[in-house]
Amino acid sequence: MAAPRFYHPLPLESGAHVALPEALAHHAIRVLRLADGADIVLFDGQGAQYPATLRMEGKKGYAFLGQAQAPATELAGRITVLQGIASGDKMDWIIEKAVEIGVCHFVPVRARRSVLQLNAERQAKRLAHWQRVIESASEQCGRNRLMTLSEPLTLADYFRQPRTGLHLFCDPEAPQTLAQAISPDQQDIVILIGPEGGWADEEQEAALRAQAQAIRFGRRVLRTETAALALGAAISALQGWE
Repeated sequence: MAAPRFYHPLPLESGAHVALPEALAHHAIRVLRLADGADIVLFDGQGAQYPATLRMEGKKGYAFLGQAQAPATELAGRITVLQGIASGDKMDWIIEKAVEIGVCHFVPVRARRSVLQLNAERQAKRLAHWQRVIESASEQCGRNRLMTLSEPLTLADYFRQPRTGLHLFCDPEAPQTLAQAISPDQQDIVILIGPEGGWADEEQEAALRAQAQAIRFGRRVLRTETAALALGAAISALQGWE
């Protein structure tokens, strides 16, 4: 059985003796009921992981770190998701699955048709929550580098910023398919996923003016919580990214 993996928010190094944050220690000792001396794995989100030994002192937990390991868990290319903010638990699902399929950067978009609209206080809480979703998903799927999360912005604001990569969004009337739009050597791909009601006309027009490309992706309409997962997985398969 594989040793339990935990994200540690502070930088780690081989041979170190580190204190576990209270929430991490509680989860390891009280929830998972790991014993003193148990084997665990810690990672700090920077690309490496450290096999470690769990030590307990009352309710406090510590870890003695072994040699750093750097298993290849990242995609060979870069996928960025611009996701129109969805309602309820849908964003949690989308972010969790984006981590699992290897997305490197995630941008929540305040779309015209987004049901969920965030004021400053709610936005800060949501961002903190979404960051915890990223950390938990990384623990589960074996990634040692955290997917980065941007603050929410509008699509117009995004396109006013410097940007790189091939930008794609789905349109059932588009003249080209996903496979036709992507060259074999393309290493940086950005996918635009609308909220529940899709992108508004002016948002699609802004994307086209910014040289984003419309693509056909199947004959069925995907839900917003399905689209990024399906499109990201298809891109990885087409490009041969593991």
